[in-house]
Amino acid sequence: MHRETHAVARIGWLRAAILGANDGIVSTASLIAGVAAAGAEQASILVTGTAGLVAGAMSMAAGEYVSVSSQRDAEKADIATERHELATDPAFELEELTQIYQQRGLDRALAEQVARQLTDHNALDSHLRDELGLTHEARARPVQAAAASAASFSVGAALPLATLFVDRGASLPWTVSGASLVFLALLGALGAWAGNAPMLRPVVRVTFWGAMAMAATIAIGSLFGAVG
Repeated sequence: MHRETHAVARIGWLRAAILGANDGIVSTASLIAGVAAAGAEQASILVTGTAGLVAGAMSMAAGEYVSVSSQRDAEKADIATERHELATDPAFELEELTQIYQQRGLDRALAEQVARQLTDHNALDSHLRDELGLTHEARARPVQAAAASAASFSVGAALPLATLFVDRGASLPWTVSGASLVFLALLGALGAWAGNAPMLRPVVRVTFWGAMAMAATIAIGSLFGAVG
């Protein structure tokens, strides 16, 4: 039996997980690097990084849940509208589906035959898929997105936080930044692999923006440290 696996089937949790891990690495590393560059003590840096991890994970979970719930509400409204139209005007809906298949290249007779058979099989699913582009794999899942985002943020944030136990000196801003760029490159490669995409562009993209964020916070931290 031939079975195919497509990346679109995991796009919901994959997007949230990559976003969460990237944000966890970049925000926590930038926070640690900036505070360390300002001359803060080791204990203060550890508390700051830990607080950033907890706050960031909760924020990511809440943000994902709220945004994806809004998407899910819109999907439910469209489903209710389509269900009502099928119940009140089935002839119009059949014609609508027929015209969709005609626009995709079928002649009128075949398009009408396909539309009628799919309507008899599952009219609602046919309209959701072919009229609105709603599929089971791509539907919004707020809880899944929130959990994936929070968990991946926590893992991502823990990586630069761990460098505090390796370097306790003045070079910490550069150590955490260098290590985090490696983490980001690995994350970009992992995301590309999970999405069946080429690896070079995602790796370059994620490390470039991470480097910009950390450079900015180190500069600001150094400025405040010099003023203080």
